[in-house]
Amino acid sequence: MLKSLMVAKAKEELEQEVVVKEEEKQNYLSERAPPLNTSGLSLGQLQELCRDLHAKIDVVDEERYDIEAKVTLNKREIKDLNLKVLDLRGKFKRPSLRRVRVSADAILRSLLGSKHKVSMDLRANLKSVKKEDTEKRPVEDSDWRKNVEAMSGMEGRKKMFDAAKGPA
Repeated sequence: MLKSLMVAKAKEELEQEVVVKEEEKQNYLSERAPPLNTSGLSLGQLQELCRDLHAKIDVVDEERYDIEAKVTLNKREIKDLNLKVLDLRGKFKRPSLRRVRVSADAILRSLLGSKHKVSMDLRANLKSVKKEDTEKRPVEDSDWRKNVEAMSGMEGRKKMFDAAKGPA
């Protein structure tokens, strides 16, 4: 019922607006173009009246052309400004993101809400790896030039082939 009342009220206001606009139009036309009195005018007077009307029409056409030119100029300027706004909107600097430490429980809580009850310990499933001491490995201080000279030529290839073959 409220909706139908609102629609009825809007319809009445729309009709009133149409009537007001029509009255404004009539007032403007009566002000700008008074009614013509052609009765009792001679041929010369009618021709003079036509010349005056044509001059007024020319002035109005010039004004209309100037206004249209301004409108197209403003439309073009609005379009250019909209393009600039779009360009600027796409080129803003994004702030550098900081690393935030969040536990797996917090992530699951944020994704699942209050459904998440199980504590998830990811480190419990990892294998433990023993670190080997790097000091125990023998460091070979060999000259690489000796190795290259030993492996050069056919003898070096034969040594590589024998080494790959293994003891047979």
